Amino acid sequence: MQKIIKQLIQLQQIDTRILEKRRLIDKMPLRISEVDSSRETVKAELEKLKQKAELASKKKKEREKALEDVRIRISKMKVRTQDIKTNKEYQAHLKEIESSEKEISSIEDQILHLMGEADASLLEQQDMEKSVQKEIERTGALRKELETEATELQEDIALLKQERQAVAAPLDAGIYNLYLGLLKTCNGLALAKAQDEICLGCDMNIPPRFIVEIIKGTELVQCPQCYRILYLEEIPG
Repeated sequence: MQKIIKQLIQLQQIDTRILEKRRLIDKMPLRISEVDSSRETVKAELEKLKQKAELASKKKKEREKALEDVRIRISKMKVRTQDIKTNKEYQAHLKEIESSEKEISSIEDQILHLMGEADASLLEQQDMEKSVQKEIERTGALRKELETEATELQEDIALLKQERQAVAAPLDAGIYNLYLGLLKTCNGLALAKAQDEICLGCDMNIPPRFIVEIIKGTELVQCPQCYRILYLEEIPG
């Protein structure tokens, strides 16, 4: 029986390693998603800057068109000056021209402001493009590392399964099925060490008669609380 316990302990060690690697694989999609999300975040920030620069450029073009329209209007008004017959009409006409010229000045100020805004946005965009490129390179390398890690974990599991098969093959079917059932119901830990009359699987007291049975080693002994198969640190034989 002690030989069987040793086999079960070895099997448990292999299964623990397999479970750990599977947990890492299960977390891999989230880790990759976080990497992709980081890249997409900076790309989205760049897109906002591009839109900001485009909006400033569009506003500038609109103001330039408005400036041209006012200049044409002033030009037409000056042409009409010669047709004015009364002084009152002439004075009103001059005021209209003056008002339009002030409008030109205001539009020119707006254009200068928009030019500065567009230039600043362009510089900010160029800096962000560099940052995005660096982030793409960084996340691309990190994604590749994670994919390589996932492949290596799968390869490790394949090797552990081969090792597991060799250890599990000699076990009695009934004992093996008991082990598998406990592995499933006891959170991946079918065996637990008995130490100082405590089950280290559930931290509950083990009755003395169970300890005696473990030492005798004539049959498998399960914890009366968590049902894990109990074993001692030093297994005779």
